[in-house]
Amino acid sequence: MPSALRQRASAALARPRARANIRRAMDGLVAKRLAVFPDEEELERLRDQGQAIRDEALARLPQLLEQLEQRAQANGIAVHWAADAAAANAIIAGLIQAAGASAVLKGKSMVSEEIGLNAHLAGLGISAIETDLGELILQLAHEHPSHIVAPAVHKDRAEVAVLFARAFPELLPADFDPATVSIETLTALARQVMRTRFRDTPVGLSGVNFAVAETGTLCLVENEGNGRMSTSVPAVHIAVTGIEKVIPRLADLAPLLTLLTRSATGQPITTYVNLISGPRRGDERDGPCAVHLVLLDNGRSRIHADPELRATLRCIRCGACMNHCPVYTRIGGHGYGTVYPGPIGAILEPQLQGLARQGELAQASTLCGACAEVCPVRIPIPALLNRLRHAQAEGPWTGPDPAAAGRDWRQALLWRLWALIYSSPWRYRWLSLALTRLRGPLGLLAGRGALPLVSTISGATREPVQM
Repeated sequence: MPSALRQRASAALARPRARANIRRAMDGLVAKRLAVFPDEEELERLRDQGQAIRDEALARLPQLLEQLEQRAQANGIAVHWAADAAAANAIIAGLIQAAGASAVLKGKSMVSEEIGLNAHLAGLGISAIETDLGELILQLAHEHPSHIVAPAVHKDRAEVAVLFARAFPELLPADFDPATVSIETLTALARQVMRTRFRDTPVGLSGVNFAVAETGTLCLVENEGNGRMSTSVPAVHIAVTGIEKVIPRLADLAPLLTLLTRSATGQPITTYVNLISGPRRGDERDGPCAVHLVLLDNGRSRIHADPELRATLRCIRCGACMNHCPVYTRIGGHGYGTVYPGPIGAILEPQLQGLARQGELAQASTLCGACAEVCPVRIPIPALLNRLRHAQAEGPWTGPDPAAAGRDWRQALLWRLWALIYSSPWRYRWLSLALTRLRGPLGLLAGRGALPLVSTISGATREPVQM
């Protein structure tokens, strides 16, 4: 019986339309990133600087979190600590209920996906209204994001038009045709829907790209304006983020934003860069009356405690590793079955959820190294994948289930045979000679269908990968 990961990957490979959409988008993002980093030396200097900032932040994490709390509170931001997903959900739900609201406007937040916030709120009768266009599309389709930057990258314009036609028939123009409608028309339709919701919903929720310890400032970058609306129009703003997003100084934002936006979408800068320093003050005419910051651990402290695995927490969520990954490009985010897909998900999810649940994700990589070559903060993803594979292989015996933590007996047998052969020159030479002599019979068997796997692999065609 194939594992759950293999079943999801097979299902993803059987969806040619989604695969074409993903491939087209990834090729475009790769080309755009290449265009905005024309100077290789400048890029490497920026990567060095970005890595140094993130490493300093992680080295001083406890101190910087305390400083962030003090500065944020001095600015009028209420700070809440959540040890796990259940605690974060309880805090957020409590804040919404305290505001007397039955709904919350949500800007794009991967952490809210990580903790399962929408489902938790639905169980309490609270509606989670997605305001990001991609997230809105997925909410209408009852799907989860397939990319951390472009959540609905697997859907094309016509598919989105069909979803909008079902959800908002009363707003459609007379000549609305899903096959020919323009992206501008769909965007205008979404804007028309969201304007009313922004005006009528008293609580907004957002993620945080960076939290500045020096000033207690929350930085949020976006392109649609929904983040700015969600954090400034409602009376209450709730920001939720992982504890690793803290950085030491306000001056650190410039290089990190340069790396983030160019690596993510190939833009010199996003349309909106929001710096949130507290609630509305005195005679200010707009802004929320209350701002809350929820700092989530959820396994991050455990990752931080390991000197090697700590590099995982450098991630600035640009998605460049996914854009360049040959595995992600073929199966998309839903093939991974986790909140964080792609190469970063393959190292992060097994650490957050444990090898017993997500250890097989570490195998979902060719180890080609493209992810490490483009990571703006130099996360050594292939090395960390090998570390996780080693940890899984050296774990306790759990039988032949490759998704469980522990040694797979088939892999163990294969590597024992490999060690037996390669540790002896005469055994290696004997086997090489035997296989050379058997090449003819093996080829004949393959031609007759007796070795379908060999013939399938040898005859397979490979898609080109743009680096």
